[in-house]
Amino acid sequence: MALMTGEQYMESIRNMNMQVYMFGEKIENPADHPILRPSLNSVRMTYDLAQMPEYEDLMTAKSHITGEKINRFAHIHQSTDDLCKKVKMQRLCGQKTAACFQRCVGMDAFNAVYSTSYECDQAHGTNYHDNFLKFLEYCQTNDLTTDGAMTDPKGDRSKAPHEQEDPDLFLRVVERRPDGIVVRGAKAHQTGIINSHEVLVMPTISMGEKDKDYAVAFSVPVDTKGIYMIIGRQSCDTRKLENTTMDVGNPEFGGVEALVVFDDVFVPNDRIFLNGEYEFAGVLVERFAGYHRQSYGGCKVGVGDVLIGAAAVAAEYNGVQKASHVKDKLIEMIHLNETLYCCGIACSAEGSATPSGNYLINLLLANVCKQNITRFPYEIARLAEDIAGGLMVTAPSEKDLKDPVIGPVVEKYFKGVANVSTENRLKILRLIENLTLGTAAVGYRTESMHGAGSPQAQRIMISRQGNLAEKKALAKSLAHIEE
Repeated sequence: MALMTGEQYMESIRNMNMQVYMFGEKIENPADHPILRPSLNSVRMTYDLAQMPEYEDLMTAKSHITGEKINRFAHIHQSTDDLCKKVKMQRLCGQKTAACFQRCVGMDAFNAVYSTSYECDQAHGTNYHDNFLKFLEYCQTNDLTTDGAMTDPKGDRSKAPHEQEDPDLFLRVVERRPDGIVVRGAKAHQTGIINSHEVLVMPTISMGEKDKDYAVAFSVPVDTKGIYMIIGRQSCDTRKLENTTMDVGNPEFGGVEALVVFDDVFVPNDRIFLNGEYEFAGVLVERFAGYHRQSYGGCKVGVGDVLIGAAAVAAEYNGVQKASHVKDKLIEMIHLNETLYCCGIACSAEGSATPSGNYLINLLLANVCKQNITRFPYEIARLAEDIAGGLMVTAPSEKDLKDPVIGPVVEKYFKGVANVSTENRLKILRLIENLTLGTAAVGYRTESMHGAGSPQAQRIMISRQGNLAEKKALAKSLAHIEE
């Protein structure tokens, strides 16, 4: 089975025995919990779209291992065309969900581990790449969703992993056995972990020899003994418990994050992709970060398309769509959004092959892409809020609107243009609230800042890869300076 249907995917997640906690309680059926279900729907969309002929070129690819058609989210990039199609696919998924669809991290982890494990084998004579190929083929053949897990809690940021007062604040190997390793620690901010079949763990920073126990990469099923997840809170998350549609804004789709704890989890030898080769930790981090920063030039742009559309609809419903300043704000939103897309396509088109054969994006341009992502969505959100007006955050609830006594009052005084119902006006305003302030803000505005590394992380990489020495040489040459 190379391609699962959306319904088959949903059922496969229901059949897993994950240990999920939220609001101080163990969630027995996370797949159908009203707060968590929208995030599962978002992942389902990546399966549904792959079944549609009109999206086949973007959503599927040919496996270079088996030659079979697979979901592109499980693909190893074989060309710059693959890299560009990845960004276009992510924009499509963002347009269809207006939320985080969660499979990007696993796809980016696949490609980063693929080339890094190959180069580690070349240097050390290990067999990590063979291990990874078998794991990858398993994921491709069964169309599995994999969570890429990189971010450790980190504790005191001024100290290396081995210097931490609590050694578990970076995930580490605590026991090496003939048949595998035992790991302990946690991964934070794990988007989509409860909607994944596998978790692919990677180190989070460059490391030295004293940190070799922390230089570990591996994969295990998400319901492996010793793994449990604590769901992170989101703004307005409990609105999903109120059995309303309007107040949620985006009632069908959403995202989810969790702290994932590894409490002495056993990893068999054939699932280990790095184990103490500390000099490759930084290589893996840099490549994963580059791929994931490229991803934001697609997914955030797709969600941005929805937000721009919602702002335009709100302008019409408010009766101000012809105002010159409103038109100009929408133009600015489109300009910023398409600039982000340009960056995603540019770093893809400028990609090149690694020694392993897969394609890596242009790392400098990928970091420029993500640096812009830390800024432009905030301005796009600000302009959307400006156009929407204050009612976006002061409107009564859906239950008030439908109440037999006060409902007609709400209907009367929050009416916009005559040919648009008050309910529809409030629905579009709630969608804008959801995208800029509410439960999807984690997948758009705030996550644009911190996802795939903080703004300073990109600036460090831009400084490292910007080749200032060459630029100085160009200037001296044109000025005929001889030193």
